[in-house]
Amino acid sequence: MADPMTLVIGSKNYSSWSLRPWLILAANALPFTEVMVPLGTEETTSRIQQHSPTGRVPVLKVGDQVIWDSLAIAEFLAERFPEKQIWPQDTKQRALARSICAEMHSGFMPLRERLPMNIRRRYTNFVIGNDVQPSIERIAAIWRECRNRYGRPSGGDFLFGRFGAADAFYAPVVTRFATYGVRLDPVGEEYMQSIQQLPAMQTWRRDAEQEPRIDKYEF
Repeated sequence: MADPMTLVIGSKNYSSWSLRPWLILAANALPFTEVMVPLGTEETTSRIQQHSPTGRVPVLKVGDQVIWDSLAIAEFLAERFPEKQIWPQDTKQRALARSICAEMHSGFMPLRERLPMNIRRRYTNFVIGNDVQPSIERIAAIWRECRNRYGRPSGGDFLFGRFGAADAFYAPVVTRFATYGVRLDPVGEEYMQSIQQLPAMQTWRRDAEQEPRIDKYEF
């Protein structure tokens, strides 16, 4: 019998890093136990340190093994559950999917700083700074390329047809664009709808809406 999996995450309304592996697990109906550590409290750091060697979330615990960092967790799950096709099966598509995940993982800092994740909020007439616009345009270009070349031709609603790691990595951006009223081309708008209508994404949103407000994370 395989070791059970436990995913340690932060507050769902604010923790974009936590959403990524949670969505991979939930959307693929993989069995796991969720441990949510509320952010912004006096006990947050000490509670996370009980699970994470880095003092950060997310962390996946499998038996006596600890996997931290959302990209490492995605790779672990892809290896453990190859039948779920978390990465595309085609070599070229898989390389592209890994490339855009790595780009999201390490880039787009102006967007992260100026448009923090806050699923519950909706801003009208929010002014997007000039430093953020290049990130938005680059993300829109990624979505266009992947959906036009691979997603739509395969008949799927996501970047490479079926839902996968790349979609999980860009799902927090979808919530950001919705929060701050970012308008995209039709391909981007359709993709946002696909992510928002995903049952696992709707579950995450419902949970986020029930969490208490944390003033330090409100914009």
